[in-house]
Amino acid sequence: MLKRLLASKPAIALVSSIASGYVRLVYATGRIKREPADTEATLYGQHPQIVAIWHGQFLLHPPIRPRGPEDVKAMVSRHGDAAILGAVLRRRGIELIRGAGAGKRRRNRGGATAMRETLRALSAGATVVMTGDVPPGPARNAGRGIATLAAKSGRPVVPMAVATSRFLKLPTWSAFTINLPFSKVAVVTGDPVHVPATEDAETIEAGRRAIELGLAEVTARAYALAGATDPLSIEAMAKPGLSLKGYRVVTRLATPVAPLMLSWRTRRGKEELDRRPERYGVASIARPDGVLAWFHAASVGEVNAALPVIDAIAKERPELRILLTTATVTSARLAQTRLPKGAMHQYVPLDGQNYIRKFLDHWRPDLAVLVESEIWPNLVMETKAKKIPLLLINGRMSTRSFKAWRRRPGISRPIFSAFDLVLAQNDSLAERFAQLGAAQARGTGNLKADAPPPPVDMANKKRLTSAISGRPVWLASSTHLGEDEIIATAHVLMKRKLPNLLTIIVPRHPERGPGIAAELRFSALKAALRSEGTLPEKDTDIYVADTIGELGLFYASVPVALIGGSLVARGGQNPVEAIKLGAAVLTGPNWQNFRDSYSELLKAEGAKEVSDATSLAEAALHLLQDEDARETMKARAEAANDAMGGALTLTLEALDSYLPPKVTLKHAS
Repeated sequence: MLKRLLASKPAIALVSSIASGYVRLVYATGRIKREPADTEATLYGQHPQIVAIWHGQFLLHPPIRPRGPEDVKAMVSRHGDAAILGAVLRRRGIELIRGAGAGKRRRNRGGATAMRETLRALSAGATVVMTGDVPPGPARNAGRGIATLAAKSGRPVVPMAVATSRFLKLPTWSAFTINLPFSKVAVVTGDPVHVPATEDAETIEAGRRAIELGLAEVTARAYALAGATDPLSIEAMAKPGLSLKGYRVVTRLATPVAPLMLSWRTRRGKEELDRRPERYGVASIARPDGVLAWFHAASVGEVNAALPVIDAIAKERPELRILLTTATVTSARLAQTRLPKGAMHQYVPLDGQNYIRKFLDHWRPDLAVLVESEIWPNLVMETKAKKIPLLLINGRMSTRSFKAWRRRPGISRPIFSAFDLVLAQNDSLAERFAQLGAAQARGTGNLKADAPPPPVDMANKKRLTSAISGRPVWLASSTHLGEDEIIATAHVLMKRKLPNLLTIIVPRHPERGPGIAAELRFSALKAALRSEGTLPEKDTDIYVADTIGELGLFYASVPVALIGGSLVARGGQNPVEAIKLGAAVLTGPNWQNFRDSYSELLKAEGAKEVSDATSLAEAALHLLQDEDARETMKARAEAANDAMGGALTLTLEALDSYLPPKVTLKHAS
């Protein structure tokens, strides 16, 4: 209702009148500094041209006064608050071109129409004012549209910036600024940027980068002249807000509770008693001499993503010391069995300032590399305070997490601006990190597509194969609470067609094994637990493999695997390991944590989505009984996964400048 009211013509007229008067007040009460001194002469020396300014400063853009009708026009979006901004500009005598680029959003914002009108206006002799960056951001990344306009029109792009010594920053994607009266006002015009008349993508991209650089330079100069700190500068974004300060206070006050929490986790098998000091930042081994790179991967999935990177670096730079920290017992055991020779493992400290400082003071890492989404505020801030280069690789962030971070810029901007580089799983995720404050963020693909499959103990595989004795068998891997009941129901349905069926369940958290077995037995199903040292017997219905580090064994022993975490709202688990070990993949509908992989697999028909026990039973039965269909699905999955590879090479290339030089082996002549 309120939104509709504000969009009405009377409301727009009233608000634009107030806003227009307010802008005049800012200029009238401000001490204005111009660079060059005669802004208008500089502008009209290039007339007609494209005047570019960042979105966050657009309301107070330099007061370019039209010398005649239709002498200056401004490109303004058709949507949202642009109606008010457009009305303000009209009050200055500036005609509008409605529409704007859509950035990476699919919504039509009238960009094609706006481009045609802009080209006509420039051709007719009008200067056009427009923003260089495009919603939804990231802020201050010039869009390709402005470079394309320059190339098509043959007119230069003149970067401009306005800054005031006093202002309010709104929590918008562009950090939109409300400049305050009685301030120093700096108006800076940069050198014109000419983009050659071409449709060549590389030339347009070079022009876009030149425009972006020009805008960055005039913006920095404007804030310097005004004697203010740019709200999107590293210095400003790194300043903790109230929410981050509050978090740091709470974690400091919670220190006495840490031993109680760890004791409780130890009783549940989630901590190792003899290594508990590591969780307080107290190292259990000495730091070796030399350059040390610290990788942190929270759990099994992140470790699997990090291991190929660590293996490659260890091979290319044998003199480099590598430390891997993890947070879970399962990932620690995996790391200890699969880390290359010489690499060390420790548990990551709890996210308390004193714990992190002890850890950093002992290990003194020369580089810190976090994996995927393991972002703890104190860990990030204390690492940055030590001036340690901080990177995030294989970065991912759910939509829910992104919205939560974006609602709290006082905590998100200091944290994400602390990263020197973010390598995300795709361009869309890179954009999210950039919007949250990362200075450099780009998509490089998912490392898990390049990761080697988990190891298979061939002696154990032989024993398991013998115990199965040719029975039809399928697997439900990495299951979460709520999925085991669905799998048990599917097993009962499938037994009507395959009476001798064996179902294997590998729970995501092995400590759930006894509880799963008890529930199955209560449902009159015969269950066996691998942790008790048993193998499936001839009448075993469901074999619960509640052990650590044996997932590869089971993927290599079955023809069909449901990847868990997908029948309940957990976002799914990685399908690549199953594909690489020869299992046909089924998934539930909740696979958003691995969107890239599953999107390509499902599109290529290299995996099949199921929704409940009935559809799961039907799909698994079909694949078990139709070998041709199963082999076709597996071949398509392998091809799709191969096409998704390449992240490892790009990640290693990006890390190269942060690491010591590679060792060149000399061969004897």
